[in-house]
Amino acid sequence: MVTTDEILALAFRIGASDVHITVNSPPAFRLHGKLLPFDAPEWHGGLGADFSAIRKLTPEDTDLLVRQIMTEGQYHKFQETGEYDFSYAITGVCRFRVNAFKQQGSAGLAVRLINSEVLSFQELGLPEVLASLCRKPRGLVLVTGPTGSGKSTTLASMINQINEESRRHIITLEDPIEFVHRHKKSLINQREVGRDTRSFASALRAAMREDPDVILVGEMRDPETIGIAMTAAETGHLVLGTLHTASAAQTIDRIIDVFPPHRQQQIKVQLGNTIQGVVAQTLIPRIDKPGRVAAIEIMVATPAIRNLIREGKTYQIVSQMQTGAKYGMQSLDMALRSIFMKKMISREEALNHAADPETLSKIL
Repeated sequence: MVTTDEILALAFRIGASDVHITVNSPPAFRLHGKLLPFDAPEWHGGLGADFSAIRKLTPEDTDLLVRQIMTEGQYHKFQETGEYDFSYAITGVCRFRVNAFKQQGSAGLAVRLINSEVLSFQELGLPEVLASLCRKPRGLVLVTGPTGSGKSTTLASMINQINEESRRHIITLEDPIEFVHRHKKSLINQREVGRDTRSFASALRAAMREDPDVILVGEMRDPETIGIAMTAAETGHLVLGTLHTASAAQTIDRIIDVFPPHRQQQIKVQLGNTIQGVVAQTLIPRIDKPGRVAAIEIMVATPAIRNLIREGKTYQIVSQMQTGAKYGMQSLDMALRSIFMKKMISREEALNHAADPETLSKIL
């Protein structure tokens, strides 16, 4: 029986983004967006005899694999609650974001691989306008997208940009900590929910008394966290945050809709005043080489955009992005057309991910 470390090290070696371990199945890797179990014919024995020989895991197997990467305290909490999030590292290999969970009484693991090296905007192919958002002295910048769309990687690159360019105090609030940053020009303190603090809201409230210039909120899940984040942005801090939304307009609507109706007009005004930009991204399989490429929608808070948010006319945001290229803005469909014209993605994938497939199909 191979160990969890051996499975994770193999995932790193082949370039997988995720590892899944569950009963009645061999371990599986997500490679370029596609989920492949150890016994998938695509491997053609390429995993090596020690791995390809593994068949379906038993409940005893999965429990052992979970215990191998947990401390006794973590395993005890996992048994109590039925799920547990934590970070894990194999020295000289990689860091991992881990979710252990129970399903039908048996243990399972979902593991995300985290590149230990923080890549630059140029290496990630991110638009230059993101650098200008990082240089804002205050306000709210949101990076959004579905699970697995590269939000954490983009945010890490943004934090690194600030760290290399300016002397600021950066506080990150994460669950769990993924990329570990070193002090460069800036001073960075990274706090992990569950280990260093009870919740995002309590950590964010405390951060206001810790003399921060930049605050990264790993996930803005509830009205309390969102409200404190907007107050922090309003009072002279640059706040970076994430939401699981697919577009800039949907992000604005989600933030407003989190609050009760009697507060929504106030939130529209507050959000219109504090927002600096929204970066909504999704990853699409490439056709020019193995891997995926990000299609990125960018909304920059111009006076016109701020007015639309205050007036509740978020449905007009897309047209503002379409005509706002001089500010660095682009809609998702504009981004898809750009990477399609560079022969990086197929026409089918471009249309599958488009906000308006019918219109996009006429210009591809």
